[in-house]
Amino acid sequence: MPAAHDLAMKSRVHPKYKTKYRVRNWRAYKRALVQRGDVTLWLSTGARAAWRPAPSGQPGGLKRFSDLAINTALTLRLVFRLPLRQAEGFLRSVLSMMDVDLEAPDHTTLSRRSRHLDVELRLVPAQGPIHLIVDSTGLSIGGEGEWAAAKHSGRGQRGWKKLHLGVDRSGVIVVHTLTDATVDDATTGIGLIEALDADIARVTADGAYDTIAFYETAAALGATVVVPPNKTARVSRRRPRSSARDRTIKRMNKIGRRRWKKEVGYHRQARVENAFFRYKSIIGGSLRARSPGGRVTEAVIACNVLNQMTEVGRPESYSIGR
Repeated sequence: MPAAHDLAMKSRVHPKYKTKYRVRNWRAYKRALVQRGDVTLWLSTGARAAWRPAPSGQPGGLKRFSDLAINTALTLRLVFRLPLRQAEGFLRSVLSMMDVDLEAPDHTTLSRRSRHLDVELRLVPAQGPIHLIVDSTGLSIGGEGEWAAAKHSGRGQRGWKKLHLGVDRSGVIVVHTLTDATVDDATTGIGLIEALDADIARVTADGAYDTIAFYETAAALGATVVVPPNKTARVSRRRPRSSARDRTIKRMNKIGRRRWKKEVGYHRQARVENAFFRYKSIIGGSLRARSPGGRVTEAVIACNVLNQMTEVGRPESYSIGR
């Protein structure tokens, strides 16, 4: 019977195959990491003027707070992981210390307005065609987890949503969507590719996206697909078929899966995995909003927070061998 040490080694990549990296701009990146923790808050003159909405000319009562004010309060709530009532008190104290004549939205207004808040994904300008890397992760739904199981004597089921992200090679989130847990990854990945308003040079994803439709969607935009086929994949002999997928299968059968991944640069898939790690480390592994619209808004604001932190500074690493 093999030793415990041998069994543990079988489940890992051997150290001699691991590539080591070094950060080239460590000083600048270290300053950026420190700046990410800076809690200095300020409101520009334009933000103060837009805190209260202008008259719309439409029938009905005028809203007390603009979308900017609601977005600001919800952003602070996510970053500091506050319930709605505490977020209201936090923003109220911040405005008081700033000595500005502005009110903080109350928690009921935040809950109601978040369902229909129009928030756009904040993009970092890209240079040249995008190398799109896609994947998905699960986020638990607040109020439908352990509490339901305890109330119904262990028969409750945990609720989940899937967050699908598309990042570029530097880790910036360029496209996203929130779906039910039962939605197919490859089908959603096609939607992410089509929703991205930019030139795409390459699309990288894991084996869950190994479908002919995924290959065809990327090929229609002139993008190269880097997706590892299943171990049982075979070259297609009848339609529908993808010549790009068939070439990948032939090449992998010839040189092996490990060498193929190194040859095509599949290690860049780690960029989107790192984005999920940052999301769950900074924002959390669950959605706090209870309404479907509020959950979508929360996901967009969370992606904007991560992109803004990335824009402050990002590491530039290079390989130094094994």
